Amino acid sequence: MKRLMFYCQHILGMGHLVRSMEIVRGLTQDFRVCFINGGEIIKEFAIPDGVEVVNLPAIKTDSEFRTLQAVDSTQDLAMVQEMRKHQLLKVLKEFQPDVLMVELFPFGRRKFSFELIPLLEEIRAQGNKTRVVCSLRDIVVTKQNREKHEEKVCTLINQYFDLLLIHGDAQFQPIEETFSRIRDLQCPVHYTGYVVQPQPETAIVPDIPQPLILATVGGGRFGHELLNAVVNAAPILEVALPHHIQVFTGPFFPDNQFAELQAKALKRHNLKVDRFTPNLLPYMQKADLSISMSGYNTTMNVLTTGTRALMLAFTGNDDQEQRIRSEKLNHLGVVDTIQPHELIPYQFAKRTIACLQKQPTTLQFDFNGVAKTASLLHQLLAEKQATYA
Repeated sequence: MKRLMFYCQHILGMGHLVRSMEIVRGLTQDFRVCFINGGEIIKEFAIPDGVEVVNLPAIKTDSEFRTLQAVDSTQDLAMVQEMRKHQLLKVLKEFQPDVLMVELFPFGRRKFSFELIPLLEEIRAQGNKTRVVCSLRDIVVTKQNREKHEEKVCTLINQYFDLLLIHGDAQFQPIEETFSRIRDLQCPVHYTGYVVQPQPETAIVPDIPQPLILATVGGGRFGHELLNAVVNAAPILEVALPHHIQVFTGPFFPDNQFAELQAKALKRHNLKVDRFTPNLLPYMQKADLSISMSGYNTTMNVLTTGTRALMLAFTGNDDQEQRIRSEKLNHLGVVDTIQPHELIPYQFAKRTIACLQKQPTTLQFDFNGVAKTASLLHQLLAEKQATYA
């Protein structure tokens, strides 16, 4: 069985972790998988059978993505970085992967060059026996000088990578819209389609009063204003259009704010606030309306279930990824978007009611991201075998 080492670094939310884990879930039948997690451990997060996880000393970032921080505040960041670098090299030596997949880098996560460049250099020193693949979402975020950023991406891809996999649908979101120099990359570039969670055959959730409004914000480090709007609008919605409202704050939601939301929920018959569920998709299937941010994974859940959706884009640190995605889908009539100034209770309740009364619009997208990723990896290794034959 071929060996695949997958590097994932989530630093603020958990979207990168969710998408990466879905990819390796679909590869376990054909590969022995070693998953490198560089972010904070989420205890309730389900690991697929057959995936070996190596947790590096965790690193996160501030909400503006400006500085890296050790999750364990008792540890010095420089010491953590050095430990991680040596641990990665040790795993490479012991696991001897046929393929190394690196999520996002070098299109992002370049602050982790301290450990990734030595890893990639070691692969080169070993004669490139390990094929190196970049795993990239559909939208590239550029916050600094775009020309300089894209030049650096091209240099690193052309120096170290054998394949670029874009987990999106070119008909909906071509990579050229957010990365102009795709033709300057010397490795093969393939769209895989979107990576989605498989629809569960049975709903593994407790009985919930229906109809249902589901409110989520991913990991919970941002989007607090959206959940506050949901909770504050609950009394209005209870009278105007009765629904049960289920809120999941995410594992990183601040404890004090979580306690405040739960205290408010205790006073309402139509509202329940929980921190996390590993079985979110069945809730989405049952929901009449999803209220959320417009990250990659939540959006895919909305699209695959056909649930009505009201979305607020995260725009911290001038990050335009969620805005681009949600505005496109809003223009196509698939979701509704809401702006920060509309989060006051009566206006938010009005938007929620209007959304619930709309007929959902569904469109066809390429959701074969996991299967196509597996196929393209097999193709890459077949070409490698032919090269060394």
